[in-house]
This record gives sequence, structure tokens and C-alpha cells, in this order.
Amino acid sequence: MNFLKTLFWVVIAVFLAIFATRNWADVTINLWGNIQADVKLPILIFLSFVIGFLPPFLILRGRIWRLRRKLAIAERPTAAPPPLPVPSDDEASA
Repeated sequence: MNFLKTLFWVVIAVFLAIFATRNWADVTINLWGNIQADVKLPILIFLSFVIGFLPPFLILRGRIWRLRRKLAIAERPTAAPPPLPVPSDDEASA
């Protein structure tokens, strides 16, 4: 199973490398005003992916962290109340 996972990631890496080399062209991005930026297409695609992937990933990690914290609090042993004093025979007869 580990071999198949490694093979999958190698195929993905080779595909991305071939895609990047075939599409290594400048793309002009119009920013505010008259400012323009020339960026290579694979870098632009990677930045777009990161900008779209990062917020949901951070939200998911925050939820997992919060749930683990709640679970740890729930699993923590609670302090037992002190035992009630047992009445002695003198107190029970009075």
C-alpha cells in the first residue's frame, strides 16, 4: 500500500513538472492604477491554489483543535466531593 501511495505522488509530481515546463509563459496581471506585474503561469496557478486552499484548511485545523480540547476536558477526571461524615451512635440516638 505504501508503494502505491508513493507511486501516486510521483505521478502527480511528474505531471505537474511537465505542465509547468510546457506552460512557462509570462502572464501580465493588471493591478491597481497603471501597475502591471509579469508572472509565470505555473507560479500564478500555484498562488491561486494556495489562496483558495489556505482559509478552509485553517478553519478545519481550528475546529479539530477545538474539538480535541473539548474532548480532553471531558475526559479529565472530576474531583470527587468529600465524603459525608458518618454519624456516630451518640449522634444518631440524640
